[in-house]
Amino acid sequence: MYAVFRSGGKQYRASKGERLKLEKLEADEGISIKFDEVLLIGEGLNIKVGSPLLSGSSVSAKVLRQGKTKKVDVVKFKRRVNYKRQHTHRQLFTEVEITAINTVTGKSTSRKSKNSVNLKVATKKTTSKKVASKKPTSKKVATKKATSKKVASEKPTSKKVAMKKATSKKVASKKSASKKSAKKIAVKKMGKKKASKKKSL
Repeated sequence: MYAVFRSGGKQYRASKGERLKLEKLEADEGISIKFDEVLLIGEGLNIKVGSPLLSGSSVSAKVLRQGKTKKVDVVKFKRRVNYKRQHTHRQLFTEVEITAINTVTGKSTSRKSKNSVNLKVATKKTTSKKVASKKPTSKKVATKKATSKKVASEKPTSKKVAMKKATSKKVASKKSASKKSAKKIAVKKMGKKKASKKKSL
């Protein structure tokens, strides 16, 4: 037979004769202690489950020793912020040996309890599904209104074409005038250079 009990905020599964390391308890070595917070007691298919605890049931144990676990390194590190903290930790524990599991009736685990309740199988209730009667819904057909499209009156674009041609002619005349002025300036510069050469000779 085994039992699930609660101690130090944790749950432990144990049977008679087992040794467990629990969270530290304030008890001297050699003293017998009792755990009253029993959640489950069972053997095979015969299981008693509390809601959340089983009233009247308990687990008896004997304290063997008080001790510490192995040393664990604890490192806190954040990169690029100059932060690093290092230290170690040893968790305290109490080692106990389970001596007896007392059921609700007060009998120890050495005898098989005949009053143990079998596992309750949840029976599925058949619920009568109500079939909703489908009502025929008359779909309203949206009548499309005929929209009279306004045809844009086509305006003659011959004026625009003529304006574009005239502007292109103006641009061309400006370009030719700028080329002529550039040639005149170049000719004047050449004449000045030749005159300066003659003077120097």
